[in-house]
Amino acid sequence: MLRRLPSHFPVALTLGTVSQIGQVLFLRELLMAFQGNELSVGLILAAWLAWVGLGARLGAAVAGRADRPCTLLKISAAALVPLLPATILLMRGLRGFFDVLPGTYLSLLDMAAACFLLMAPACLLLGAQFVFISRLWRESDRAADTSGASKTYVSEAAGHMLGGLIFTFLLVRYLNSFQSAVLAGMLMLAAVLVINGATGSPPARLRPPLLALPAVAVLAFPFLGSVDQWAYRIQWRYFAPQYRLVETYQSKHGAIAVVQSADQYTFFQSGHLLFSAAGPAAAAPGLEEQEAATFAHLAMVQHAQPARILLIGGGMRGLLSEIARHPVERIDYIELDEALTGAAQPYLSPATLAALADPRVRLIHADGRLYLKTAREKYDLIIVDAPGPATAVLNRYYTREFFREAEASLNPGGVFVIGAVSTPDLRGAAIANRNATLFHTLGSVFANVLLAGEQFIFYFASNAPGQVSLDIPTLQERYRARGIEAEGFSPQHYQSLLPEAQLRRVNWIVRSHGRSPGAHLASPAAGPLNPGSIAEQERAASLLPPVEQRYFINADFKPIGYYYTLMFGEELTRAGRGKMLHWLLRVEAWWILALCTLPLPAVLLLRIAARRPGKKTDLHFAILCAAFTTGFSTMALQVALLFSFQSIYGFIYETVGLIVAVFMCGLALGAYCTNRYVAAKDDINILAGVQLLIALLAGLIAAVLPGAAAVRSPAVVFILFSFLTFAGGLINGFDFPLTAACAMALNRHAEKSAGAVYGVELFGACAGAVLASTVVAPVLGIAACCLMAAMANGTACIVLLIARRFDPCLKKAHPPAA
Repeated sequence: MLRRLPSHFPVALTLGTVSQIGQVLFLRELLMAFQGNELSVGLILAAWLAWVGLGARLGAAVAGRADRPCTLLKISAAALVPLLPATILLMRGLRGFFDVLPGTYLSLLDMAAACFLLMAPACLLLGAQFVFISRLWRESDRAADTSGASKTYVSEAAGHMLGGLIFTFLLVRYLNSFQSAVLAGMLMLAAVLVINGATGSPPARLRPPLLALPAVAVLAFPFLGSVDQWAYRIQWRYFAPQYRLVETYQSKHGAIAVVQSADQYTFFQSGHLLFSAAGPAAAAPGLEEQEAATFAHLAMVQHAQPARILLIGGGMRGLLSEIARHPVERIDYIELDEALTGAAQPYLSPATLAALADPRVRLIHADGRLYLKTAREKYDLIIVDAPGPATAVLNRYYTREFFREAEASLNPGGVFVIGAVSTPDLRGAAIANRNATLFHTLGSVFANVLLAGEQFIFYFASNAPGQVSLDIPTLQERYRARGIEAEGFSPQHYQSLLPEAQLRRVNWIVRSHGRSPGAHLASPAAGPLNPGSIAEQERAASLLPPVEQRYFINADFKPIGYYYTLMFGEELTRAGRGKMLHWLLRVEAWWILALCTLPLPAVLLLRIAARRPGKKTDLHFAILCAAFTTGFSTMALQVALLFSFQSIYGFIYETVGLIVAVFMCGLALGAYCTNRYVAAKDDINILAGVQLLIALLAGLIAAVLPGAAAVRSPAVVFILFSFLTFAGGLINGFDFPLTAACAMALNRHAEKSAGAVYGVELFGACAGAVLASTVVAPVLGIAACCLMAAMANGTACIVLLIARRFDPCLKKAHPPAA
């Protein structure tokens, strides 16, 4: 067996490598098409897993009837070479298939439809290839059990790990998406040709086309850079037809696009709008610069004498140059992506370039949140320029944990300022919920919180009485005392920016909303015709009912503010349609618990129905239930860990391949140890024990995650999450060989057992990905994902033990057969 190992190990390893590269490529491309909406991550993974699982089932059916599985493997490998880049091309133009306004979010149903339709062909082939390789390996070993599938599983998992590392450290840095896709397809085809040569398999008539395909790919490879740019132009034609694509840049934080409309240049990253600039040749400041001036001068006068300023984001749209007009000692400007700063330099206004060269300004390329967590500097004023918690990455700057970190970095009397896009009318449930959530979250950290604005809401917070103010004479006096000369802004602007009636109404709405059960499901109550002054509202706040914290406190591990922002976008762009997010907000925790425990009554009913001797419907159900819940729980835990890692660490665009590699390393080791050291693989008791072990791990992760947010060292955070991810993969790796062996003992067909278990496990992972990412994590909290996983596998353990009670000797139920 060892002598034959090299002929099948490389192709199984390559299958995992190619699958991982393809998965990450599809994930990145679809995230850009979906404008960085992280709710789509679960849908993307679910579509991938569902189609690969179905491909495995179909592959098992075909392999059971085919005389030459090697021929099927070669055909499917050859089809991948053009299919992978073709799928990426369709992903670039997918917005053209939907009736949506340019620049707006796709609905959950639209995203799901796009994922499942576009990823189907490639995933079906990859799933079928797993079964083909399993059969070839089993026949090579002349075995009648599922050992070939187990070895393929281990080798594929190792390949996934290798693919994650290759993508993270090589492909993402040096090749574009089309080049990476073609290279991955060619790797798979080359591995199949190697196994064909090693086994001496015919047919010769397929060899000329197979040999011609690599030659065509090699000749086309130098032109794939032009194809990549052409595909980006197609994408922007549908995404923002009013803009002309100027340039694209690859960054570890996401693909950067520079687009132009008249004299204005706009910057996007991963499909998400970052900022706009008037450009160096503009005759007058653009709207973006005027808005930046308003933000800067409204924020700067919230402190009586600010000396040290921290600006997180927004500097290149004009905010930095306006802040620099004030007589401050130092401005620390945080910008995450150095590649973005370099790409923007040719398009910035002279005022912004001068501000960047100001000796008082220190440009720091870092994640703003990690910087605050680790920095020792104290500031008089911290300004965060972000459009709102429109993505999970942006939501990190609107959580209670971040507000606490900012408060700890302020000098006595310091002020924190942040804003969010809004509407003049706050009567809608989504926007009222979002704005009230941000207000109440700030109020849980700072003693004094005020807000102002209509189209854009400014939040001012401080622990010093009287420091933040909406009193126009006070703000005008602070502005005049600094001797500022700003084009397009004067002390008189405060009168138009802070109308008394509007300030009273907005502050009353956000202060009063969110204090009654069910408030998250309805628009805010109609306020009094003449709300009291801001000072009167502050004094009366202590008499109001307490805030409903479950739905109106935004936290790292319960990003409800992010969810409300998505609801708001759905209301704006799909009026009268797309109420799915509103409906999902009604989900209660006990619904999920009830769903996880459904297998218990099911197995009891099957036990009653299984009357004929030798009929083991309930036992077969219990085994497949274990496979399903393992996939379900593993993916729910992965979603919880990814979301948590992103909330704390900042970004997963570059590291997603590395995170998956760590998981697959554990998976490969777990499957290998089971194959190597467990003799009685078809023992139900061992399989039940693994289910219990997964449940315990899920509970442990739920207990550990909240404490991870307090860890200050990024290196320690990464090590912690790597360990938890590795542990999840390790236990998942234990499960597959055991489940496949138990299924084999019942139906006596190796490929059928392996394909069924592999497919059901992936279907479970699909369900876990969708449920965890779109419902449980944003509405019930990330820890709830872990508890859901624990409940699912705990139920599977009980189901197995119930079924085992009536069949105490599974190993002797059926003798193995070829």
